[in-house]
Amino acid sequence: MDIRYNVERVLDRVAEAALRAGRAPQDVTVVAVTKTVDVARIMEAINAGIKHIGENRVQEFVKKHDFIPAGIKRHLIGTLQTNKVKYIVDKVDLIHSLDRVSLAKELNKRAGERIIPVLIQVNISRESTKSGIFEEDLESFIEQLQLFDHIRVKGLMTIAPLLSDPEAARPYFARLKKLFDRIKERRYPHIDMEYLSMGMTNDFEVAIEEGANIVRIGRAIFGERYV
Repeated sequence: MDIRYNVERVLDRVAEAALRAGRAPQDVTVVAVTKTVDVARIMEAINAGIKHIGENRVQEFVKKHDFIPAGIKRHLIGTLQTNKVKYIVDKVDLIHSLDRVSLAKELNKRAGERIIPVLIQVNISRESTKSGIFEEDLESFIEQLQLFDHIRVKGLMTIAPLLSDPEAARPYFARLKKLFDRIKERRYPHIDMEYLSMGMTNDFEVAIEEGANIVRIGRAIFGERYV
């Protein structure tokens, strides 16, 4: 597999989607999803231009951390259990999956002097198999987060349903963008609505067209996973 070619193709597709939406390509961050990917292949992607990597599992995140060069941003994109917070809190640049007060409390407790940047995960499709809060609960959840001085909400994340036609995911992305804009307009003092993380290999171009500025790409860079 030619990872360099894959990275270049993904970056081209990101740029094309951004331009179609009237946006600058450099405003969209590609997070290479490295679940089950070994360090050698991750380094191939980094050498091809990837600057952000995302892990789903804390155990993998910690195992690979010391082998990834300084300057590469590290994202935790999977569900985070409260008992695993202590292992990554001083290593992660952005957590994509804040979805409950108990997790916010543990992050705040373990942060020390740091401010932990997080995204709130929204279950926009209301699927029972997905984590995240429902959209109607978002604002009350945000109000509760005012209790925690050491976490900073930087935006929203969602996972759209896996559909054969990427266009079918568009309504979900549009709804999250509308929610994102509404929260941004409220100007909550403890929230910076900077990032909208949505779109994966199957649908990232549609997500960008609907306003995503972080996309999480695994298969299109590293190929199919069999674990």
